[in-house]
Amino acid sequence: MGQGYFVTGTDTAVGKTLVACALLRAFARTGKSVVGMKPVAAGREGGRWADVEALANVSTVQARARIANPYAFDPAIAPHIAAELAGIEIDLETIASAHEELSRLADIVVVEGVGGFLVPLNATQTGADLAARLGLPIVLVVGMRLGCLNHALLTRRQIEASGFRCAGWVANCIFPDMPHLDGNVRALEQRLDCPLLGVVPFLREPTAAGVAGLLSFDALIESAA
Repeated sequence: MGQGYFVTGTDTAVGKTLVACALLRAFARTGKSVVGMKPVAAGREGGRWADVEALANVSTVQARARIANPYAFDPAIAPHIAAELAGIEIDLETIASAHEELSRLADIVVVEGVGGFLVPLNATQTGADLAARLGLPIVLVVGMRLGCLNHALLTRRQIEASGFRCAGWVANCIFPDMPHLDGNVRALEQRLDCPLLGVVPFLREPTAAGVAGLLSFDALIESAA
């Protein structure tokens, strides 16, 4: 069975896909076979799910679409609502089975969550339940903007309360000129109680390779060796 990480974020659109892709690139550079997984995708544009496609593009192992992405919905709305509209229910065991198959195909599986850590997936379960079912260390992506301190600290507290290991966090600058960025990063460094893997500056056209060069994944790679 392979190893991997679960990438979560303080909200939607904070850079989870970018960091997940960078992590895949970093592991691939060490000679590991890698595959990305997006268990639930919500929001199709131009006939495609951009997050799913981005993860596939940096994977060295090509998996069947329904394994790498068991659930895909057209509207960019909360996943449990999208599932209800489609007349189905998101089943964590279906996702877990797909993850087990991916783990047999690649050395490293990087799983990107959907939305924030506690986003509902069905009537009773959330992204935290999915993380618990997969049992992977967590990488937290913090979208640096006004309000990020509260969002990051609440998410980190929930990760800890759920009994998971937070392997590290990434500060991702989603706006070009956040006031007092350094002070916000320092405040989180002092309080999140997990390693800062790096700060991604605002990039108009970010790439997985470029971001991988900005982040320090050495400890994550060593722990998966």
